[in-house]
Amino acid sequence: MGVWDLVLVGLVLLLGLCGVLVPGVPGSWLVWAAVMWWALKDPQPVAWWVLVGATVALFLSQVARWALPPRRLRPNWASLRMTVYAGVGSFLGFFLIPVVGSIPGFMAGAYLEARLRLGRHGEARAALRTAMRAGGSSVLAELFTCQLIAGAWLGAVIWG
Repeated sequence: MGVWDLVLVGLVLLLGLCGVLVPGVPGSWLVWAAVMWWALKDPQPVAWWVLVGATVALFLSQVARWALPPRRLRPNWASLRMTVYAGVGSFLGFFLIPVVGSIPGFMAGAYLEARLRLGRHGEARAALRTAMRAGGSSVLAELFTCQLIAGAWLGAVIWG
């Protein structure tokens, strides 16, 4: 697979990761489609294992999202600004504390936005709790899974 093909796959993966945060955009499907495209264009065993792992991970992510309590699940679980802060926090956390930092990074970003907007710790904590109950936990589960898949793809491309 050529460099430009890998760049295009990476861009589709990035679009899918950003699409997870936007309501109505099938971000996880874009991530899976990018990995499938890569596996079909570069038919090596590592590519197929990444595709199988991505398929299983996305299936388990969907099961986990359905198992989460569906309290007031709304597509507008948070403002656009909170979504951006949470997404950036998740990406930074994913790289600063490899893999597991995504979860506290997501919550820290959402808390930071609420703290800047509301000014007080107690109100920001309540806003974070409300956002996570209103759909933020399912977005976090899907985003974390897509980040794992993108990380596996990147690792397979670099070391595979």
